Amino acid sequence: MNHAMALLLATLATPVWAADGAKLYTEKTCNACHGPTGNKPLMPDYPKIAGQNAKYAERQMLDIKSGARANGNSAAMKGVMHLVNDEEIKALADYISKLKP
Repeated sequence: MNHAMALLLATLATPVWAADGAKLYTEKTCNACHGPTGNKPLMPDYPKIAGQNAKYAERQMLDIKSGARANGNSAAMKGVMHLVNDEEIKALADYISKLKP
């Protein structure tokens, strides 16, 4: 295999762009309701999300976006979930899981 072919294969195997969860957290206004670090929600009944299990957080966001979850405060989140795609949701969930509870 020549060098050019090896470089092409490496490029195809590596994501060109990975969503930045920290940047998305601010840009998509997550911080407005859950606080800048995910542990000081705006309202007492909004969840603290810092340190949440990534798969759980991802599932909740996907379910709220699709309408599969439509209880509690999900109506507030439903209004913003159209702003994120599945890759961004995954990046947000990963970022949230790494925040200190």
